[in-house]
Amino acid sequence: MQISLLTVGPGTDLDALFGHTAIRVQDLKRGMDIVYNYGTFDDTDPLFYLRFMRGIMLYSVSVSTYHDFMQEYQYGHRSVVAQVLNLDCSEKNQLYESLRKNTLEENRYYQYHFHTDNCTTRAARIIEDNTHEPLQYGNVLLVNSSAGHPQGMSYRSMIHEYLDKQHAYWSEMGIDFLLGSNLDIYPTNTEAIHFLPDYLYRGMDSAHTGTRSMVSERQTLLTFPDTKITGSWFTPVAVFNFVFLASLLLYFLRLKRALLIFDISFFTLLGLTGILMAFMWLGRIDDVCAKNINILWALPTHIVAVFFIRKKAVWIKYYFLITAILAAGLLIGFPWWTQRMNTATLPVLGIILFRSFQLFQNQNHAEKPVVQK
Repeated sequence: MQISLLTVGPGTDLDALFGHTAIRVQDLKRGMDIVYNYGTFDDTDPLFYLRFMRGIMLYSVSVSTYHDFMQEYQYGHRSVVAQVLNLDCSEKNQLYESLRKNTLEENRYYQYHFHTDNCTTRAARIIEDNTHEPLQYGNVLLVNSSAGHPQGMSYRSMIHEYLDKQHAYWSEMGIDFLLGSNLDIYPTNTEAIHFLPDYLYRGMDSAHTGTRSMVSERQTLLTFPDTKITGSWFTPVAVFNFVFLASLLLYFLRLKRALLIFDISFFTLLGLTGILMAFMWLGRIDDVCAKNINILWALPTHIVAVFFIRKKAVWIKYYFLITAILAAGLLIGFPWWTQRMNTATLPVLGIILFRSFQLFQNQNHAEKPVVQK
């Protein structure tokens, strides 16, 4: 019997951008060549997306033939590499029996958690639990030179590493907007290995029990020529900079009606974004969207404030003053906040500061009494 850890390269879809991990079991005497996959989920559930937003993601382990497994990634043009595990006979039998038991209906389901319990985590743990001696990993953490942090990369930086390679800047913006400061903590070496497939691959490559290395052979099962991914000008930073310039142009051209429509539309979108952030913070069963500093600029209360932009209410004047102060504070502290904010937030904060201060001033002018001579 031969057991291998399979590492699949990234795909183009968002759920495939980070690669995949599986375990292959081969037994020529039994004519068996199967793959255990901890990344199976049911996307036909009509409530799937609502459950996904709430973090209620029920994943399971499934088993398929090696041929079927490879056919999927051949079609998707995704690389697959294998690390043959250096296990003795009793460890192989024990690991296979654990995998087989995991596929039983009463055992196969688990509650998926984005960075602490996913398909990579499950594959790593079942291998670790079925070696007679504890596994010891080499250091796989990369020093994030831009941050200069001695512990290497945060969870968010690790995610960015993949998204930047794919030029998936809109996905990166969405992730940064919704995931809170808990993703800016620095994982331990083992936590990093349990998080993403490439890190598990590196960890397993360096793993040993003190008496033997855990990988006896490396095999390239599928490979494709590197496809050069070209970036597009249509990035969040470019789009929001354009919107900022448009707001300045409307102001200097004194197009009051157009500027009113702009303000109502802009602050409505901010309010809706804030409501989504609040829902993800309070409504999820995990904590990946908690402690989200972005909600200080995407205030859910904007959805109410837009109805009072043209009203002469005292509170709305100070509301926009506070909004401008918050935006200014976030801009000044941008490089130092414990939560790393997306670069596209900068022009958004610029728009908020500019338009909020103008709305505050407009309310001041509206309150001045007309002096008749």
